[in-house]
Amino acid sequence: MNGLTDRSFLYGDALFSTMKVQDSRLQLWPLHWQRLQQSAARLGFAPLVQQQIEDAIAMRQLSNNQVLKIQVSRGAGGRGYSPRGVDGPSIYLSDATLPDYTIQQQHGVSLDLASLRLGRQPALAGIKHCNRLENVLLKQELESSTVDELLVADSENVLVECTAANIMFYKQQQWFTPSLQYAGVAGVMRDLLMRHLNIREVTWSVADLIDVDAMLVCNALMGVVPVRQWRQVALDLAPVQVIQNNLPQWIDEFSSPCGKKR
Repeated sequence: MNGLTDRSFLYGDALFSTMKVQDSRLQLWPLHWQRLQQSAARLGFAPLVQQQIEDAIAMRQLSNNQVLKIQVSRGAGGRGYSPRGVDGPSIYLSDATLPDYTIQQQHGVSLDLASLRLGRQPALAGIKHCNRLENVLLKQELESSTVDELLVADSENVLVECTAANIMFYKQQQWFTPSLQYAGVAGVMRDLLMRHLNIREVTWSVADLIDVDAMLVCNALMGVVPVRQWRQVALDLAPVQVIQNNLPQWIDEFSSPCGKKR
């Protein structure tokens, strides 16, 4: 990356997606690609070429228990904020060792409400773009807290997501998840669950969580993790465990060897 001219570095004018590699298979690749493609179109990027990206992924010789990050910059060139004359898009890949989420998946996490609020911007809502200063500040807040994860609301006190994951609530035999109309990231694991479960999108505040029976947090790396405690309230893990038992099959339906479509 040429940091002097690449807009990802200069303005955060880029997208990214973080994928799990398991048994040399790229989990949920079709969903990651769909989100990248749709997000690029929303931001007015030049069209992405799927074959080019898949070929670049295949060349990395990924194996097991790795994280693959793909970053799509609008490109390099031009001066100032205007995207005119930009030569792009530019694709960057990096990989790392997958963290071990076994304890969280089996025993759950504790959850509290973040003091920081997300700004509302419908034009960017749902997109996993590279302007992530809010998440950086949220991680700082989390690291100084006594809980495992923080639930985040927006400037109107509407619940949105967690610091780096989506959230779902279970009450009265029904799953719910926050609407992402104004803020937040539309995660691919959230997408997968909504394809297989009857999940209602809602606009809730903290007051709506009084009679919640269970909660889960989810993303592409850790999968589905139950919330064992919301503030001082212990939650039921069983509804989440039902989902966890079905998750491997659901993931396998959207996994591809070396980034190639089956």
